Amino acid sequence: MGAVTPERVTRGSRAWLRSGFGLLGPRHQRHALSVEQFDALTLPVGDDGVVIGVDAQDQPAVLSVNRPTPYDVVLIGGLWTAQVLTLRIAATGVRLAVETGRAQMWAGLAQAAGGAVQCVALHGVGKVPPQGAAAGQPVVVVRDCGMRPPRGRVVSAPWQSVVTLLPYLSPVAPRLMRQARLVGVQRVSPDEAAEIGRVLALPREDVASLPNLADGVTLWCADRSRHYVMTRPTDIEEGLLGLARRMD
Repeated sequence: MGAVTPERVTRGSRAWLRSGFGLLGPRHQRHALSVEQFDALTLPVGDDGVVIGVDAQDQPAVLSVNRPTPYDVVLIGGLWTAQVLTLRIAATGVRLAVETGRAQMWAGLAQAAGGAVQCVALHGVGKVPPQGAAAGQPVVVVRDCGMRPPRGRVVSAPWQSVVTLLPYLSPVAPRLMRQARLVGVQRVSPDEAAEIGRVLALPREDVASLPNLADGVTLWCADRSRHYVMTRPTDIEEGLLGLARRMD
């Protein structure tokens, strides 16, 4: 065997590098699966976001509100559900700006959320300042401005989602529903259910179910997908907001 010279080492290293293996390291057996074993390989893949309740199969229902694109959500329902969502979003570290004409209904939540760090700020209707949302500082604006909310000064934007609460169907509701990426509907009257069904192109069975939904149940609609979700309060949420209710 001939002597190993620096030139030969260099040529050998370059050959390895060109072959794609890179630098030599510890030798291990290759990790490989046979075709028969491959079907047994599973990876936990799921969405990230806020658990807003459980679906009809009693599986967690997750709402992702931190998005790099504008995202609008409309909830036709009660204040209780909107406030539970707000608390759960705040628990993930997201800043929230609540635009409301009934600040007294939100004061306790704003004080309790985030502990010593104020993460829920209350603003009068039409008085929400620019939020400076960014990928590292996402923001959710919750609009609780009655049945006819004015056009907001702060709109959805990258990393800034807007959740609009409507207690009932109103003349502006169809426009807001058509513009929204996600619509939640709680118990409504039969006439309201028929109008919502027309705007969202709901099947007849869903339209018939809306007037009979229990407290805490929401039908969430996005594109062609529909999910019934039951929101159950935690002990802390129940102590702060009480039991689930449709009426405020």
